[in-house]
Amino acid sequence: MKLILRVLLSALAVVILAKVLPGASVDSYVTAIIVAIVLSLLNFLVKPILIILTLPITIISLGLFLLFINAIIILLADYFIAGFQVQNVWWALLFSLLLSLLQSILFSLLKEDKKK
Repeated sequence: MKLILRVLLSALAVVILAKVLPGASVDSYVTAIIVAIVLSLLNFLVKPILIILTLPITIISLGLFLLFINAIIILLADYFIAGFQVQNVWWALLFSLLLSLLQSILFSLLKEDKKK
């Protein structure tokens, strides 16, 4: 149940960012849900491979290259999903930064109180 809520909140964040950012667009709410699922799959499967392959430049840049890896993941989702468009790498970078921020805010709503 929590996984479904996380996917729906991620889709909500994608819709919000597509409305706010002129360089990103999503056609429908169903497409936003598909984007959220594909992004989570790409983060699970492709991102670790990219991190290992780019480890030297990530170390040299003190981890800042991980931001560009996130942008590459967004551009891969753009390539695979027909109703989701991001104009270029810079919009993908801004989209990934704001998506991470929005997801952390929205996912904090799901956390249960541990003081019980």
